[in-house]
Amino acid sequence: MVLLGEIGAAQGLKGEVRVRSYTEEPADIAAYGPLRNEAGTKTIEIERVRVTPKAVIARIKGVTTREAAEALNHTKLYVARDALPEAADDEWYVGDLVGLKAVSAEGGPLGTVAAIHNFGAGDIIEVERTEGGPSLLVAFTDDTVPKIDIAAGRLVLVPPEEIEASDDGDA
Repeated sequence: MVLLGEIGAAQGLKGEVRVRSYTEEPADIAAYGPLRNEAGTKTIEIERVRVTPKAVIARIKGVTTREAAEALNHTKLYVARDALPEAADDEWYVGDLVGLKAVSAEGGPLGTVAAIHNFGAGDIIEVERTEGGPSLLVAFTDDTVPKIDIAAGRLVLVPPEEIEASDDGDA
């Protein structure tokens, strides 16, 4: 399952909700058909969306009151991975990256990709180190991740010099 968004607060009195959409175009979250909650126990169908300057507002099938909309607050919206289109050559789904082995430019093991985060300033790759210790958190850029090979199950990670220096005890 792939996370496409999350339902937020109720909007108005007639059952609409705000949605945080993780799709490239926010309104496209409605184009994937029925979505599932995190446990996979509930199906959520978005009947229509409208994008405002502040939020994506959605009408959920069967939700007609503010109280019903409020009950959906914080519901994460998932779709099966096979329902997604194939990624372009220079694009990847986060779910395809998590679990890849991270190696240095020379091929030495660094760890395993644990997550990709985005706190608003760009993507950050989190790598659990092979030798233990705190995870590496590195900006996910072409310079720091110059090669990704999904088929081989690995990516090349080039941490900035500041991180390498702190690893040696120099910083």
